[in-house]
Amino acid sequence: MTEIDTKKISTSEKIYADSLIVIGKDGIMSYEDIFNDLKTVKQAVSESEDFAKVMENPSISDSTKDEIVDEIFTGKINNRILNFLKILISKKRFKELNLIIQAYSNELDKINNTQRIEVISAVELTDEQKQKLTKKLEIKLHKNIVASWILNKDIIGGLVIKIDDNIIDNSLKHKLESLSKNII
Repeated sequence: MTEIDTKKISTSEKIYADSLIVIGKDGIMSYEDIFNDLKTVKQAVSESEDFAKVMENPSISDSTKDEIVDEIFTGKINNRILNFLKILISKKRFKELNLIIQAYSNELDKINNTQRIEVISAVELTDEQKQKLTKKLEIKLHKNIVASWILNKDIIGGLVIKIDDNIIDNSLKHKLESLSKNII
């Protein structure tokens, strides 16, 4: 997943994500198929506010929610993921689906030795510049890099690279602010 969720992932969300990882490890489904099915569900939830409200409404029975999930997803996702959704419904955890998906994506990145980063620049980088930067980071971090490229003219020039909670700020704006602090 390319989006970075700012909310902290709980232990229970990691446990549910790990149960999906086991399905992939056991070869029951591929990791990618699991992820694609989860994205299908996430998209349906995000596109229908009514669907999300129904799934989170405690006054609607689990069996009704199961029927709704069956109606929407049967034939569109694997039955194992369909059953996983029903477990989330029965455990009153469906509202945690997005964070479970994020936790699954994080675990998948570990398995694939992948590091997701954000690169913020004031101007659009060429494909060659992006490739060079990606290669340098892959060598430095010993990981496969998946970069999100973001334009932000406020940084004036240079780059800001976000790797997890670490920020490498080599922007002209940052350098000018540092120089200004040193002068004052």
